[in-house]
Amino acid sequence: MSLQDKKFSLLELASVREDGSITETLQDSLRYAQKADELGFERFWLAEHHNMEGIASAATSVLIGHIAGGTERIKVGSGGIMLPNHPPLVIAEQFGTLASLYPGRIELGLGRAPGTDAITMRALRRDMRAADDFPQEVGLLQKLLAPLKPGQKLKAIPGAGTEVPIWLLGSSLFSAQLAAQKGLPYAFAGHFAPRMVREALHLYREAFQPSEVLDRPYAMLGVPLVAADTDAEARYLATTSHQRILALLRGQPLWLKPPVEDMTPLWSPEEEAAVKDFLGLAVVGGPDTVRETLETLADELPFDEFMFTIDLYDPRRRQHALELLAKLKLPPVGG
Repeated sequence: MSLQDKKFSLLELASVREDGSITETLQDSLRYAQKADELGFERFWLAEHHNMEGIASAATSVLIGHIAGGTERIKVGSGGIMLPNHPPLVIAEQFGTLASLYPGRIELGLGRAPGTDAITMRALRRDMRAADDFPQEVGLLQKLLAPLKPGQKLKAIPGAGTEVPIWLLGSSLFSAQLAAQKGLPYAFAGHFAPRMVREALHLYREAFQPSEVLDRPYAMLGVPLVAADTDAEARYLATTSHQRILALLRGQPLWLKPPVEDMTPLWSPEEEAAVKDFLGLAVVGGPDTVRETLETLADELPFDEFMFTIDLYDPRRRQHALELLAKLKLPPVGG
C-alpha cells in the first residue's frame, strides 16, 4: 500500500503551553481540528489523562462533543477512554448521546491502562483491579451499544442501537490479542511505547477473527511527528517534545515549552537516551524526509492508517505541519 493509500488521522492531548491557559488550549484544539477537517484527515481522537499539569483532556467525552460540534466531516473519538476508570454503562450513555448528536462521526477507542496514578484512580472511585475485567467490560459495552433485545434488563438510553464503533488501544500484546479475538480494529500506541510495535501488529494480523463489525484486520499506528519546511527547523521544533518527555520522566509538570537551540545543558546522556527511546518512532523533518520516513514505516510494518501526535509550541506551526502532511497525500511530481 502506497503512502497515498494510507489514511491520516490525529491524536490530541490538549497540551497546555507554559505561558498559556486551558481556555486558550481548548480553543487552539478546536482550530486544529477544523484545519484537519478542512484538509481531509480521517479522524481526530482525544486522549484521557488525569492529574497531569499541562494536559487538558481529562473530560474526554465533553471535549469530543466540543470538537464534533465545531467540525463538519471528520470522525471524532477517544484515543482512548481508559475503561478501568469508568463504569461501562456511563460510557455507553455518554457515547450514545454523542452519537445521537453527531450521527456516523463518533468513535470509541478503549484502553486498559488507568492513564494515571494510584491516588487518582481512587479519586475516580474505581477498583484498583478493574483492569483485570477489561475483556468482560468491553463485551458489556458492545452489548449496551447494540440494538436492544427482547427482555434486556440493562439498557443504555441513549446508547442502545447506536453501535458506536469500538477500537481497542494498546502498547503491548494483550490488547492486540483481544482485538484480534473480538474482530475489532486495533490502534498501537507507538507515539509513546514503540518497543513492541512489530510483535503487536503481527500478532493482531495473524490471530484476527472476522466479526460482524470487521471482516479483515484493520490497524492504526500512533506516531509522534514534527513536520516543518526544512529538516533543521523540524529538529529545532522537536525540542519542545524532548523537553516534555524529559519532564514526564522526571515527574514534573508537562507544560509545552518553547523550542531551544541546544538540549545539551538540559539533560544528561542517560536522560537523552531515555527520551529518544520513548520517541523511537518519531518522524522529524522537512517534507522530503517526512515522506521518506513514513514510506519506510508503511513498507516495514503491517498497518492501515497513521495517527499522528504533533506537539508543537506554536499553534500556527502545528497547523502548518498539517498542511505539509496533506501535501504528502498527493502523488510525487512525475510519479
